Amino acid sequence: MVRTVADTGSTNADLRDLAASGAEDGLWLRAERQSAGRGRLGRDWASPAGNLYASHLVRLRPTDPPAPTLALVAAVALEEAVDIVARSQGRTVAARLKWPNDLLIDGAKVSGILLERAGDSVVIGIGVNLAHHPDLPDRPTTSLAAHGVDVTPTKLLESLAETMGRWIAAWRAEGLAPVRSRWLERAHPIGTALGVNLPDGDAVTGAFDGLDASGALLLRLSDGGRRIVHAADVFLA
Repeated sequence: MVRTVADTGSTNADLRDLAASGAEDGLWLRAERQSAGRGRLGRDWASPAGNLYASHLVRLRPTDPPAPTLALVAAVALEEAVDIVARSQGRTVAARLKWPNDLLIDGAKVSGILLERAGDSVVIGIGVNLAHHPDLPDRPTTSLAAHGVDVTPTKLLESLAETMGRWIAAWRAEGLAPVRSRWLERAHPIGTALGVNLPDGDAVTGAFDGLDASGALLLRLSDGGRRIVHAADVFLA
């Protein structure tokens, strides 16, 4: 089910409130505009009309895999949805995943995903630059329109709702393994140079060395050692 509003502060904040009021598992909330959209690490998310701003409610079950791994689920579902709409227009976009859930085209960020816990649920917020993208000082950005893909928020969400439902079902039935496998297929290559800003303020560099079984980032260091990263801000170096 999808609910659409013209304007709101944040679809994630609204859906957290709806979750507390008993909203059903699988609900989507989409806004034409947001005045207080947020990305990871508290960043503002510019939200003009024409792009996709939507949040999805997942009611957790006792047998579900760890809730944080929904970040990988959301990433593979979004990558597949973007690929579907692009191919429907005879286009191919070189989209790649960057840990944990950024979607990049030619190294530029086209989307953001924010997970927030709401009691026994997780709210997955997704923003995708469809018609336009902001100019940011710290990272390159792009939009689907810049790559010749003309899609409305409604149309992309139709595709995303289908892929998300399918990948969540696989996550519940088979665990993280199929999600991790798909994520690695769609990620930048092993050996890609990465810069990693850790929550404690440390910064390290290394080479992408895959994901461990839990979905954590594996970073190959210059001395040949390997570091397991569970939370960080990651950049292509």
